[in-house]
Amino acid sequence: MAEKLFLEVVTPLKAVVSEEVELVVAPGSEGEFGALKGHTTFLTSLKMGALRYKDLKGKERLLFINGGFAEVLPDKVTILAESAERRKDIDVARAQQAKERAEKRLVDKASDLDFVRAEVALRKAIDRIKISGIK
Repeated sequence: MAEKLFLEVVTPLKAVVSEEVELVVAPGSEGEFGALKGHTTFLTSLKMGALRYKDLKGKERLLFINGGFAEVLPDKVTILAESAERRKDIDVARAQQAKERAEKRLVDKASDLDFVRAEVALRKAIDRIKISGIK
């Protein structure tokens, strides 16, 4: 059995994950990184995407995180995310509607379009749908 690492994922509204795990893989702003027990200490910003971790039974778990920060210590990983959703909690219908709205905005190219905001909304919707496992 692999050594244990404590994972905490916290948003401004709630604690999403607080458990012992074997492995954490997160979308760092400079690229994806993984952490195991004994990892060197570092702090990094996170980008939007999938946070994966392996629980003590060896099952991979997925969360959608919308940016934030990660603190990696030798025995603990703390994720402070702007928002986070467990795979099972993602509202796929809502994400699909958001994707369609963002795509429409980008195609229509209205003069008052906030292009960056529309692209971020599209990326967020696509990531949430992908993480949900729905094709």
